[in-house]
Amino acid sequence: MKVLVIGSGAREHALVRALVADPEVDAVVAAPGNPGMDTTALCEALPGGVLDGAGVAQLALDQGADLVVIGPEAPLVAGVADAVRAAGTACFGPSAEAARLEGSKAFAKEVMAAAEVPTAIAYVCTTAEEVAAALDALGAPHVVKDDGLAAGKGVVVTSDRDEALAHGRACLAKEGGRVVVEEYLDGPEVSLFCLSDGRTVLPLAPAQDFKRVGDDDEGPNTGGMGAYSPLDWAPATLADEVVTRVAQPTVDEMARRGTPFVGVLYVGLALTRRGPKVIEFNARFGDPETQVVLARLRTPLAGLLLAAAEGRLEGVEPLRWSEQHAVTVVVAAHGYPATPRGGDRVEGLEEVEEVPTAYVLHAGTDRAADGSLLSAGGRVLSVVALGESLAQARERVYDAVGRVRLEGSHHRSDIALAAEREELHTG
Repeated sequence: MKVLVIGSGAREHALVRALVADPEVDAVVAAPGNPGMDTTALCEALPGGVLDGAGVAQLALDQGADLVVIGPEAPLVAGVADAVRAAGTACFGPSAEAARLEGSKAFAKEVMAAAEVPTAIAYVCTTAEEVAAALDALGAPHVVKDDGLAAGKGVVVTSDRDEALAHGRACLAKEGGRVVVEEYLDGPEVSLFCLSDGRTVLPLAPAQDFKRVGDDDEGPNTGGMGAYSPLDWAPATLADEVVTRVAQPTVDEMARRGTPFVGVLYVGLALTRRGPKVIEFNARFGDPETQVVLARLRTPLAGLLLAAAEGRLEGVEPLRWSEQHAVTVVVAAHGYPATPRGGDRVEGLEEVEEVPTAYVLHAGTDRAADGSLLSAGGRVLSVVALGESLAQARERVYDAVGRVRLEGSHHRSDIALAAEREELHTG
């Protein structure tokens, strides 16, 4: 099997790594890929960018790809999966219509209501006056979300009404701007990826990520600064409960509407005192949770994704998982998330290999003319390590992070720390 992966981040690098390890896979092509993927996969340019559906579809044909896996959300919302399927290539990723579950938070709320999925009370607002009224109706802490895609940085959670209102105004200022103001959900957050072929739903292992930029959940939201899996503190029945109460009803509702969801439904949950409630849906694998979930998955990945793309998930054997714990820590560029700096040398990656089980996934990297590795984005690297215990995985991953040299970089030092201490992380 030959697989084409679309994207250039650490999530896509994790996908490439898992696909290369699949004995059924002969070759992996990444477009546009990054210097990390280039060591194990063929990286191909996308002159029209990842949003160019015709270009991606043609590349798949030119490469003789048996399966296309679309990593980021923007090409899914733009309909790239539709173009690939129309050209006759199997594709793992929802249609533009189905990807609205991520592309519009208001649409996701509408679907959840129809499917009777437990979620936060929400108001969809199109004026600043409506935002103000919603803030007053729900009270603090305030949760204000940009209705559209915002690369993980469109949500503000604050007890400061003025800050919440200002964020709402900024979102409304965009063309066609809409804002969703939600009830705050208390309790620890969990990410659960559910593979779907449009009918059948197959959950992967839960993970927890850390969205704030600083230790102790200080600072602004980011695309995610680290993650770990498994969640020993979560109920063993959590994944099955989420499929029954959330994922399957949502997939059934999308099918009923004539827009079947094929791909991965990312369910972001809060485990509240009243049970699990949905914070958000995404239409693709999460970053950085993918890095730890795939680190533990022992079932070959390509066959799973192809089964989803071809409507055959019902016949898939039970998934096999490593008993090990996995932790990933993001090394971010100077100034991230507000004003990330690029062009700094990235060094020490070969020293990471000296740490047992540790490896580096590239996200924002590039090659200089002399071949040296440079930073080229906000979240530059994801460092991953496994251990027989969470403590061992954390020890290894931070040992590995300490060997990376990137001027001005920063990372969180408390990823999975609460869980290691057998405390709940609710930030």
